Amino acid sequence: PTLDAAGSMHAAALRSGACHHLALPGRDLHGRCTCGAAVRRSVVMASAAGRAQGSAGKSYIGLDFGTSGARAIAVDEFKNIVADVRLPYEGVGDEEWCFRWKKTLDRLLLQLPPEVRASAAAIAIDGTSSTTIIADEETLDPVFPTQLYNVSQPEAAALVKLFAPESHTVTSPSSTLCKLVHYWSNRGHNNTKAAVYHQADWLSYWLHGTSRCTDWNNALKLGYDPVDERWPPWLAQQNFASMLPLTVKAPGSPIASVSEAAKQRYGLSPTCKVCAGTTDSIAAFIAAECEEDGEAVTSLGSTLAIKMISITPVEDAKYGVYSHKLGSKWLVGGASNTGGGVLKSLGFTPQKLQELSSQIDPSMPSPLDYYPLVNPGERFPVCDPDLEGRLSPRPDSEVEFLHGILESMSRIEKDAFDRLEELGASPVKKVFTAGGGSSNETWLAIRQRRLGVPVLPSKETEAAYGTALLAMRGMLNLIP
Repeated sequence: PTLDAAGSMHAAALRSGACHHLALPGRDLHGRCTCGAAVRRSVVMASAAGRAQGSAGKSYIGLDFGTSGARAIAVDEFKNIVADVRLPYEGVGDEEWCFRWKKTLDRLLLQLPPEVRASAAAIAIDGTSSTTIIADEETLDPVFPTQLYNVSQPEAAALVKLFAPESHTVTSPSSTLCKLVHYWSNRGHNNTKAAVYHQADWLSYWLHGTSRCTDWNNALKLGYDPVDERWPPWLAQQNFASMLPLTVKAPGSPIASVSEAAKQRYGLSPTCKVCAGTTDSIAAFIAAECEEDGEAVTSLGSTLAIKMISITPVEDAKYGVYSHKLGSKWLVGGASNTGGGVLKSLGFTPQKLQELSSQIDPSMPSPLDYYPLVNPGERFPVCDPDLEGRLSPRPDSEVEFLHGILESMSRIEKDAFDRLEELGASPVKKVFTAGGGSSNETWLAIRQRRLGVPVLPSKETEAAYGTALLAMRGMLNLIP
């Protein structure tokens, strides 16, 4: 079957009984559905089966637009995943990125089972932070090449530093504001209809038709003040201020009902709301369902990244620490350059890590004191751009060597949480773990000993799942 027909085939198979994906909890089912639908995972649970028979259960759809592809996850009222589709971006030649995203948005929604779309109460979208689109405010056609999340504009950063507060997050060359200033310096004076959009804003427009609306989280690197909930005076008085979003909403709060065009195209209910989105990293945090002050998520990927709920915001550009507003609380965090990238560079394959880790006693501290880095330089929890990695002395035993590395990374994580508390954040109370390192039980145990708080693998880590929960919370007024 073709990908475009997957959603319809899957729904038909459910109704006929040919599809057997009616199991609970269903979140671990992967691969091609037995009914033949070409979706990575399209799991419909007992609650969704009722919808297929005409019941009135509601679903909430989260759309995640990442760096290489997009994903749609729908959940029911009980937070169970009822559908999950993942697609790569496709494009021809030099086609604008935003048009590739728009095509992917269309394909994602069409591949969701029709009954899930028809029962959707809300949809929300997350996108990569600082990905910037300059578009005509009436047509939303881009008037300048899309600037992706990892594009830096150092010349614009020098201009931003002339009017922004010292060490503000917008002074980073990759910030959304630097990308806006880059446009303004090159072409902005000649186009009075141009406006700035984040990736999530621009895509959401095609579902609700309300222009110039964004969310607290995406707007942070554009200069929005989440404490006072306004564009600060130092920004509002700039010549390009008319290009800023007109409305900035709390993530998850409803923007508008779906447009008539979207309703007809995707079979959505006319009462379905499009909600304000967030960034992909915050959506992944929301997926872990942290709710209390001091609950955190550590992502153990190629680096070690920390996000934690705090009752007070903290910011220190020196350490790369800043705070996002999340409901009535704050999401604080930072990232260290240590992490899985070091293990990979040393030849520790997943199989080798599993074999050696099983021979480590996590209750016993390693006497080895390392600072594992792939390249020189560290920003958090210490700020030293010239810091050299330290992996000596190296014992003859690979088990002892790995033990020393995992112990040292756990120490760095402890120092990171201590640094956040030193800056004024809430003390850590519980840590959920995402990324490849979350499956290493030995490492989890070492970290728990070091941190002195419970350390658990996250039940869910997908950003699209977090965005679906965000849409649900917004509609049910459950944003904490």
